[in-house]
Amino acid sequence: MEYLILFLPLIASIISGFFGKFLGDRNCEILTSLFVSISALLSLIIFYKVVSVGYENNIVITTWINSGSLNVNWSINIDALSSVMLVVVTLVSSLVHIYSIGYMAHDPHRTRFMSYLSLFTFAMLTLVTSDNFIQLFFGWEGVGLCSYFLIGFWFKKPSANAAAIKAFLVNRVGDFGFALGIFLIFYIFGTVNYDEVFQRIPEILDKKLSFLGINIHAVDLICILLFIGAMGKSAQIFLHTWLPDAMEGPTPVSALIHAATMVTAGVFLVVRCSPIYEYSELALSIITIIGMSTAFFAASVALVQNDIKKIIAYSTCSQLGYMFFAAGVGAYNVAMFHLFTHAFFKALLFLGSGSVIHSFKDEQDINKMGGIWKKLPYTYTLMIIGTLALTGFPFLSGFYSKDAIIEFAFLRGNNLGYYASSIGIFTALLTSIYSWRLIFKTFHGTYNNSKIKIEAMHESPMIMLLPLIILAVGAIFAGFLFKDLFIGHETSYEFWSNSIKFLTPLSKEHPPSWFLFLTPTLVVLSIPLSFYLFVKNLKINESIVNSNKSIYLFLKNKWYFDEVYDYIFVKPSKQIGYFFWKKIDLSFIDKFGPDGLSQLIKYFSLKAVKFQSGYIYQYAFVMLIGFSILLTLLLVN
Repeated sequence: MEYLILFLPLIASIISGFFGKFLGDRNCEILTSLFVSISALLSLIIFYKVVSVGYENNIVITTWINSGSLNVNWSINIDALSSVMLVVVTLVSSLVHIYSIGYMAHDPHRTRFMSYLSLFTFAMLTLVTSDNFIQLFFGWEGVGLCSYFLIGFWFKKPSANAAAIKAFLVNRVGDFGFALGIFLIFYIFGTVNYDEVFQRIPEILDKKLSFLGINIHAVDLICILLFIGAMGKSAQIFLHTWLPDAMEGPTPVSALIHAATMVTAGVFLVVRCSPIYEYSELALSIITIIGMSTAFFAASVALVQNDIKKIIAYSTCSQLGYMFFAAGVGAYNVAMFHLFTHAFFKALLFLGSGSVIHSFKDEQDINKMGGIWKKLPYTYTLMIIGTLALTGFPFLSGFYSKDAIIEFAFLRGNNLGYYASSIGIFTALLTSIYSWRLIFKTFHGTYNNSKIKIEAMHESPMIMLLPLIILAVGAIFAGFLFKDLFIGHETSYEFWSNSIKFLTPLSKEHPPSWFLFLTPTLVVLSIPLSFYLFVKNLKINESIVNSNKSIYLFLKNKWYFDEVYDYIFVKPSKQIGYFFWKKIDLSFIDKFGPDGLSQLIKYFSLKAVKFQSGYIYQYAFVMLIGFSILLTLLLVN
């Protein structure tokens, strides 16, 4: 069963990629969707076995590397943590595959697209089922490579190519830190296997290393380097710039990458390495600060964006921040709970936005939409459900997981915890405002599209609506059904016992009543406020913008991160590259290398041509001169 979960997506990718022309588009779409759906069904069975009987297994597929003390297997490791990730990855991926049959129906290269989706799924499954850091890194880089293919799928668009390259390069920055962390682990322990490393962590608590001239505890350094990798993959502040641009890819890609797979890999890494992070207070503090900063930053930027997919992308960035600061305060199980619920409502919102874009003939500006809720009633209703879940509306999935993060941060009882919970509450309010802004400007108000008549608007086909309906069920019920299993004081420790390490048990206390009601109250009140601002009285919104122009431009330009990076890194790199090209490559290497050599050969060839006159006496003269030189050399020797 485990083999089928892992290898069915790979087989589907190979068949669709190499034999797509022979099988035909529709057969490839059915095949890839079927194989990934079977993988999802088997993942649900595995998850049920883990929950019901505590099933665990470690299947060694083959010995991968055996060199000196380095012994690495390619394994399928099944425990509570990997079983949750298997369900999230395969379920969302299967629904995205099915959705893509309708969304990509008119694309001439859809067999290649389906192949990329399946290969991406295989890489992610390899990552989450690893039992060592090398296999994890292999899947990690595989996911990065496939994301490059998918983001730049429409390669004839310069913006898509630029976005793919940007995602690839920014992730390499994080991956460099990740690789250094793995090297350091092997240097200290002589192994990269999870169990061996985790067991020996207490042995090095007093060990210090000199890194970049700074004496730092080895555990702290390992944790920080691993987290740098997580920052890149999960688009945390400073390494987040690739995520919004990745919206240049097809919408199903956005749903797969940004809801359930690639961006959650960083969260998975931190949770998987909880036996290390629990011994590093410094690293946990950094994770908390980075997480809550990302949550606030992304929410503030989403307030002023007009691209429907970029708003949801910044929402993803913000929710990942919540997951990280949950992990930072030691609530790893709560981070995984939010990851689990987030997959449903975020995939729902992305695919729902895809249906809207599909109806508007690829238009993504919400200012050019409006007044279509009667034309797209099913999409509208389903996106309402996704929005309610995202904002943490009472009793939907996001309510249980997001509020739990804020509560556990508050219960840490230190200044950092109080600060993080305050940021979490304020960010929840911002999340609700920008989410309802998207809904109201897209579906309500006046129809603003001059290219397409409103009469031409129509609902998406059932092949695209069915995945949305399934995800909507998850967005409504997943939080309530699984809250006890993931974060219940009695059951959660038993469920996560062999996957997550808690040095200090999480508090069983409850925050004050006013605190418990604060976030849900703000979320509920923001709905009529948003409706008034973005539908009923647009002038107030305009006056707020006009009176705070500098803040608006600051948010509109995404805190100027791209401009700063362009000034600090991109332009100097271009100038250095131009210098080496102009002065070193053209003026020196080419001049005295291939270009110089070719010019020299050309020169002597032109001179030699003059001897080809056709006169016998000239040839005889040359032969005589040559014979004389040869005879002289023989006599001298």
